[in-house]
Amino acid sequence: MRYPVTLTRDGGDSYVVRFPDVPGAITYGDTKEEALERAPDALLTIFDALMKDRKDIPEPRDASGPWIEVPPLECAKIELYRAMRTANVGKAELGRRLDWHLPQVDRVLNIRHGSQIDQLDAAFRVLGKQLSIGVVDLDRISARGARAVERREPRARAAAHRHVRVRKLAGKK
Repeated sequence: MRYPVTLTRDGGDSYVVRFPDVPGAITYGDTKEEALERAPDALLTIFDALMKDRKDIPEPRDASGPWIEVPPLECAKIELYRAMRTANVGKAELGRRLDWHLPQVDRVLNIRHGSQIDQLDAAFRVLGKQLSIGVVDLDRISARGARAVERREPRARAAAHRHVRVRKLAGKK
C-alpha cells in the first residue's frame, strides 16, 4: 500500500512532507531524508486516529511520484479494519466469532501493537477473507519510488519490498 507524498521546503530550513490522499498527515525534518524518515509515523498516526473514530481510511491514489509504503503488519491491520467496516462487523462481533476477549481484538487492530500474523489471518478468515503475503524483487520498484524508499529507515525500506493482499474466500460472505 503506497501513499504518494509531496516534499516541499517551508519558509525556513525545514522540509515538509504531506500526503495528498490523507488530510492531516504532515511531518517535517531538517533535511529531506529526515522528513521522509518521519513520514510513515505521521501516516500511521492519522490512520490510528481514523480507526479509533470509526472513520474510513482513504485509499491511496496511483503513486507515480515519490511515495511511502505502509509496512506489511500495519497494512494487514488496516485491511482488516476495512474488511470489518465493509462487512459491518464491529469489534464485539469479531471477538465473538473468534472466541476472543475484547482486549485481544483491540490489540489486533492497534496499529502500534506487534500482533502475530496468525492472529490477523484468523480474523480475516472469520470475515471470509484470506491473508496472503508476497515478495517483490528490488528491480521491480519504480526509480522514483525506490529513491523515496532508500531515504527511509531500514525497517520501512525492507517493508517496501513486501506486499500484503487480502482475498475473499470462495463461498464465504
